[in-house]
Amino acid sequence: MDSKKMKKIRALVLFSGGLDSTLAVKVLEKQNIDVTGLAFVSYFFDDAKAKISADKNNIKMHSVDFSWMHCEMVKRPKRGYGSAMNPCIDCHLLMIREAGRIMCKEGFDFVATGEVLGQRPMSQNMRALKLIEKEAGLEGRLLRPLSAKLLEETSVEKEGLVDREKLLDISGRSRKRQFELVKELAINYYPTPSGGCLLTEIEFGKRLKKLWEEVEDPAFSDYELLKLGRHFWVDGAHIIIGRNERENIKLKELKGKSDIMIELEDLMGPAALVRNHDSRTVEEAKKLIAGYSRHAKNKNYHQLEYKISEG
Repeated sequence: MDSKKMKKIRALVLFSGGLDSTLAVKVLEKQNIDVTGLAFVSYFFDDAKAKISADKNNIKMHSVDFSWMHCEMVKRPKRGYGSAMNPCIDCHLLMIREAGRIMCKEGFDFVATGEVLGQRPMSQNMRALKLIEKEAGLEGRLLRPLSAKLLEETSVEKEGLVDREKLLDISGRSRKRQFELVKELAINYYPTPSGGCLLTEIEFGKRLKKLWEEVEDPAFSDYELLKLGRHFWVDGAHIIIGRNERENIKLKELKGKSDIMIELEDLMGPAALVRNHDSRTVEEAKKLIAGYSRHAKNKNYHQLEYKISEG
């Protein structure tokens, strides 16, 4: 008997938990291929949706934290940014390259994605798909099951690891065919299309750029703080004002040993975390707290009592 038929084929699929990546997994599973979803975690996105989708659709999943590596790429993307600080092509290339490394290390036969030809004009056109495959070092070993019949036949198909006739020919931005496949492939759950990467948000991008201008080597908590509150920089000090109780609590959780927390003593209102503080920035933080507290409206910030937590 052919040894290839005796050995179960193993595929590693880039998995966000969204509809397309879920379909890619199920299309391959239908060919009795052993599929593992691969989700990435960075400072700017997590694997929460992927975990929920994997659980509800009975998909094996593995997560990789590549925060530092991803952050270094975001600082200097080879192909620049999108409408915000989102280097989508370079980001996708980095994920596929890392997937290829894992494929070789852990004995998978090929890497697959849920990409659809023409769905995203800039990053999923024919030229971009070929470029990513080549630069990731995965020529012939990168399969796009949803559009495979519209693309050049891969080594994976030529070697008989995957039956090309059972792959799909989806293209364009319409998702009608994908929705039809939901019932056909017994997909129990998929999240509604939405953002998930903070780099696509204009305001977050401004905060990130400012952080890199002010701090040479940001810590994990610096990136986490960018997701919260209102941000102010005063002579190198970073002041973050909470916008609600949840953010006030989160700021306290992220406070480092050299940071201080400032709150109104007798009135409800925002808390402030101050990083790299001095006496001037403490006064500025007090002023900001008073200005954003509706309970302190029309009161001079000097007249208010404050609680300062150090250490």
